[in-house]
Amino acid sequence: MRYALRRVFQNRSKTYEKILEERGLKRITQYPTPKLKHLDAREIRKLNRVGHIWKVGDRFYKLAYKHYGKTKYWWVIAWYNRKPTESHVNLGDVIYVPLPLDEVVRSLGL
Repeated sequence: MRYALRRVFQNRSKTYEKILEERGLKRITQYPTPKLKHLDAREIRKLNRVGHIWKVGDRFYKLAYKHYGKTKYWWVIAWYNRKPTESHVNLGDVIYVPLPLDEVVRSLGL
């Protein structure tokens, strides 16, 4: 779902030339980094969200599994909270899990 509509390109950059040669490859197939928009107030009001107080041992992927049933959607929680990694979250911070997942992803146009 996350990559379904994404453009794919072939990387033949000189930067990777030695690595490609060592691996017996001529090119790397890559996806460009997406530019995800942030939801406006109207879009946020359409969603439900569950608050979670960050504690020792918490990880985005664990919250994704608990609320979405799959760890691969950890990035949705990170994106929604504007916290790219767990190191950007402090103990005691409230992290919000946006729900339902399909509505969040649809709002992003993915």
